[in-house]
Order: sequence, then structure tokens, then C-alpha cells
Amino acid sequence: MVKYRFHQYQVVGRSLPTPTDEHPKIFRMKLWATNEVRAKSKFWYFLRKLKKVKKSNGQILAINEIFEKNPTTIKNFGIWLRYQSRTGYHNMYKDYRDTTLNGAVAQMYDEMASRHRVRSPCIQIIKTATIPNELCKRENTKQFQDSKIKFPLVYRKVRPPTRKLKTTFKATRPNLFM
Repeated sequence: MVKYRFHQYQVVGRSLPTPTDEHPKIFRMKLWATNEVRAKSKFWYFLRKLKKVKKSNGQILAINEIFEKNPTTIKNFGIWLRYQSRTGYHNMYKDYRDTTLNGAVAQMYDEMASRHRVRSPCIQIIKTATIPNELCKRENTKQFQDSKIKFPLVYRKVRPPTRKLKTTFKATRPNLFM
């Protein structure tokens, strides 16, 4: 099993009940974080920006990690994101091919760090979705969608059948093209 750095969490919270509002509205967010503590922190960050509810006058009702239903089948994932660069904020869409959504998000963080020099705290994932093959836009994703795809074995070396026949030095160079 692959261990991913980022995990998907579902955080449910609300503002504290007051005499005027005894049943405040409950908010649920799905977010990616390295652990539960950071997921809660991100939840309060977004809730403070979107709904004016702070941690000091709010409460978390539940936090659950979300796991992939079918982690053995390969799928196409679309990720809509917003990131902060040196010049400003930018919106972006990227699609990835992976077995899990966590794997696709890890690919996205790695690619954003390498191609755009964006650190992980500067990235905000807006939306994710499983997308069909026809809606994939990137050539990097499309090239692996062929059902009859083949990968050549370029380095084939004949191994001795028993340990007794193994020698350190040979009189002839190995033939790698068979």
C-alpha cells in the first residue's frame, strides 16, 4: 500500500449556539492536509474567509478521513485549484491519471512545486472530480489512455539458471538485444 503525504479529510463544524441562534448552520468541507490538526486549521481558515465564523466562537462537530472506494482501478482526476505566485493569484485546471484521488493530489503538489515553484501552503484546491477519457485535456494524461498500451523491455540480460554457473567475469560482453 502506498503512503501518501496528503490525506483527504471531511471536517464538519459550526458557530457556537447563542440565545438568538440556538441552531446555527452546520458547514462541511472536504480538504487535503498532512494530518487532522492541519485539516482543522484549514477548515477554520476557509470558514473565517467565507462565512465569518472564527475558531474562538465555533466548534468542530466531526473530522473523518475519506478513503478511496476502489484504490486498485486507474481513473482520470480533474483538479481545479487556485495558487499564489510571486505576481498574484491564478486559477488553474489540471488532470491526472492515478488509482486514488490522494495520489492525483500528490502529483499535483509535486508538479506545481517543480513547474511553477509554488509551495504547498500557497495552493488552494477548489474542486476535484473523476472525469471520463474524452474530457481529459493534457497530452501527458491522454498518452496513457490506450487500452492496448505496451512498454518495451529494453534491458534484457540472460541470468544463469543456477548459482553454480554464475561467474563474476565473462570472456564476452552480454548481448542485451534479444
